[in-house]
Amino acid sequence: MRGITTALALWLASTTMASAECGGGFQSFVQGLRQEAIAKGHDPATVARFFANARQDPKVLQADRRQGVFQLPFTEFARRLISNNRLSKGRAMAKRHKASFDQIARSYGIDAGVLLAFWAFETDYGAFQGDFNTLNALVTLSHDCRRPSLFRPQIFAALELFEHGDFDPATTTGAWAGEIGMVQMLPRDILENGVDGDGDGHVRLKSSPADALLSGAKMLSGLGWRKNEPWLQEVALPAGFDWSLSGLETAKPAAEWARMGVTPRHGKINTTLPARVILPQGKGGPAFLAYPNFDVYFEWNQSFTYVLTAAYFANRLAGAPVFDPGNPDPGLSGDQMKALQSKLAKRGYDVGKIDGILGAGTRAAVRDVQARLGLPADAWPTRALLDRL
Repeated sequence: MRGITTALALWLASTTMASAECGGGFQSFVQGLRQEAIAKGHDPATVARFFANARQDPKVLQADRRQGVFQLPFTEFARRLISNNRLSKGRAMAKRHKASFDQIARSYGIDAGVLLAFWAFETDYGAFQGDFNTLNALVTLSHDCRRPSLFRPQIFAALELFEHGDFDPATTTGAWAGEIGMVQMLPRDILENGVDGDGDGHVRLKSSPADALLSGAKMLSGLGWRKNEPWLQEVALPAGFDWSLSGLETAKPAAEWARMGVTPRHGKINTTLPARVILPQGKGGPAFLAYPNFDVYFEWNQSFTYVLTAAYFANRLAGAPVFDPGNPDPGLSGDQMKALQSKLAKRGYDVGKIDGILGAGTRAAVRDVQARLGLPADAWPTRALLDRL
């Protein structure tokens, strides 16, 4: 599944480090990596074995450029990823690996559904972990000058895993962006957060569910997960709600949202925490309260649609009902979204890349321009807005 998703912290690579070299002849680039590894203190013979069969993989670059699934609106994306089979299998996996989930709950305070959702979306519970040679993927993406500052350090992390006996440059495979195992972690994340959950002396994220789940939980904890707190809750909004208050930019005490008439569709609002009202498809679509733990999802993947779907699926695994899709206004096609982004950019808004994806920058720009035009400021772009611009 990771072939259509973004790697952990992928967005951080947009700021290229001065020391991150890229481009040029591929073989000379690999030779430079060998020399750097030796300069870092690695044994020359080990370095030679590690890089012996490194090859450029054009399919990796093709996958990197092709992530159009994130153009789908939340309801369609969620329906594609969440099936009855995934729900039933997730519940079965919760029972099968109860010992691991109990340990995760004790050590990290993370609900089983959170890890199960990642496990499901990333690899369909381990069934499809990717068939790209991991070293070749990392070297190819490091040579490519689009995001070398993310991928180059991962090569040397993989070398350390190789020295530990937990990585084989010839046979270790995973996603196109270099993630490995059942919950898809990059080599440096494995070094920092890998947990030997089954006690065999190794961290085997490809073959050991205990290792994969506990490592994923440790990583989430390190990214800021707050123990035993909620992450997302579907709500109904009162008549006359001020749509401009929605969005990740506006946090209020959840008790204040409750006083304003926001009501939960399942369970109770946690009035001790701050929260944001998010409307993935505007005023006519579903509505959610996002608690502080929701922010941690963006450390795993920056796509708003993916993050919301993963968080919602965790709710479903924990017993929440199917969300109310409402009756949202039709959204824009990919080409229409690109046209909208271009118009917003010409007006001075920072929407990032013109990619047809409704990301955080585009949502913020849409909300602002809606307010300026006297439209409901719900951050949901429609054809009517495009025509007005």
